[in-house]
Amino acid sequence: MTAERPARPTIAQLREVTQPPAIRGRRTAEHWTGDLYMRQVSPYLTRVLVRAGLSANNVTWLMILFGWGAGLALLVPGIAGPLLSVLCAQLQMLFDASDGEVARWRATSSPMGVFLDRFGHYTAESLIPLGLGVRAAGGPGALLDGDGFGWACLGALLALVIVLNKALNDMVHVARAAAGLPRVADDEVTTAPRAQGLARLRRLARFVPFHRLYHSIELSLIVLVFAVVDLVAGGLTGTHVLLVALIPASLLAVAGHFVAIVSSSRLRAG
Repeated sequence: MTAERPARPTIAQLREVTQPPAIRGRRTAEHWTGDLYMRQVSPYLTRVLVRAGLSANNVTWLMILFGWGAGLALLVPGIAGPLLSVLCAQLQMLFDASDGEVARWRATSSPMGVFLDRFGHYTAESLIPLGLGVRAAGGPGALLDGDGFGWACLGALLALVIVLNKALNDMVHVARAAAGLPRVADDEVTTAPRAQGLARLRRLARFVPFHRLYHSIELSLIVLVFAVVDLVAGGLTGTHVLLVALIPASLLAVAGHFVAIVSSSRLRAG
């Protein structure tokens, strides 16, 4: 099938093959930026990558590097660091869209590609809070001087909680595979809590989706907002307030996520 596909595809050909309804209609696997603009832009990047001869895994490594950049950029002082972090996070998501499109165009999806994708998201979304903690401490220089260690620890705690929250979904797949069950369906019926009270709370939580703050896109944007506060107020007051507020909110998000999983049908055999 792939031998019949042109080496220099048009945007229309790429959209037909690489953006089927099964991809655009995923309930949780597609980030909100996908529908808003990423999937509108990504075929243009994918066409360049296909014509350049890059493999899907090559593209995933580019995604990983930009994800790391989003966290490391926060070590740059002033407003420049958060601005660079936002740019890197946007490029991370763009290349994240394109690596799957390259894989679908060439029919080269593989376990290695899935592994690298998970690796990229886990590391990016842990490096951003780590970078935020170092930024709140006053930068790497302050830590070397023995100052701000507590802020760096808060950043590390936030990174740990975020990674745990991400791992919960993978734990579901691991548990089902270990029990000899098929992959769980990603639909509202399967993921909704069976208890009516919990289902109502889950619907209410959609109006205040603070659990999304820990994705690289959202977290980099909110860090930028509070960096502007720092710029106006002077010092790192905004960054300190943000880091302190994110800790309890992240713990609440993990608790809610755990309850949502164990109260749903995702871990049931039938």
